[in-house]
Amino acid sequence: MSRILIVEDEMPIVDLIMMELKSNGYMVDYALDGEKGADFIMDNNYDLVLLDIMLPKFNGYELLEYAKQEKIPVIFITAKSELKDRVKGLNMGADDYIVKPFEIEELVARVNSVLRRYKGIINVSDITVNTNTHEVKRGEVVVKLTPKEYDLLIYLIENAGRIITREQILLSVWNKDIMDTRTVDLHLARLRKKLGFFKVIKTLPKVGYLFEV
Repeated sequence: MSRILIVEDEMPIVDLIMMELKSNGYMVDYALDGEKGADFIMDNNYDLVLLDIMLPKFNGYELLEYAKQEKIPVIFITAKSELKDRVKGLNMGADDYIVKPFEIEELVARVNSVLRRYKGIINVSDITVNTNTHEVKRGEVVVKLTPKEYDLLIYLIENAGRIITREQILLSVWNKDIMDTRTVDLHLARLRKKLGFFKVIKTLPKVGYLFEV
């Protein structure tokens, strides 16, 4: 059973997340300030940390360093929605970033995605992804992907069932908000061909993409 730490200073949010995660079979601890969160991280073995940025005593960016030292994946949960904040969090090593207010079902889906990735094996349709070795197989056949194609595949898996724009893909996969969006189209076309995902990766004209499995 996976064990998750919530570091958040708003108790109603903590209660909501704890209730939903426990109903999904997770063990959950919480801390209401950064100092206590650091103590928990150093003294226990966690599979994931859900981390607010604006915290008393230590902020989320400082706590991220503690978590990365212990090789614990981190999802930021924060009201800081500006692009520069998301870029900073992702560039510092956060595994995902969700902005308040959020739908609790989406949060649980993000938690499941990050934990699956860290456990090593992801299965989608007839595709198997080993996130430890970055090996991708279609059935029993190894599919050779470029590093960016692999990163893009992981991003699509983590956001399955959600409409995603080209701009969101550029930010999350390339860590850029200004770039030729045709780059996204080209990489997605290659993934469709290599993985046989012609019906799985759907183009929504003037909107973006939908990864539907």
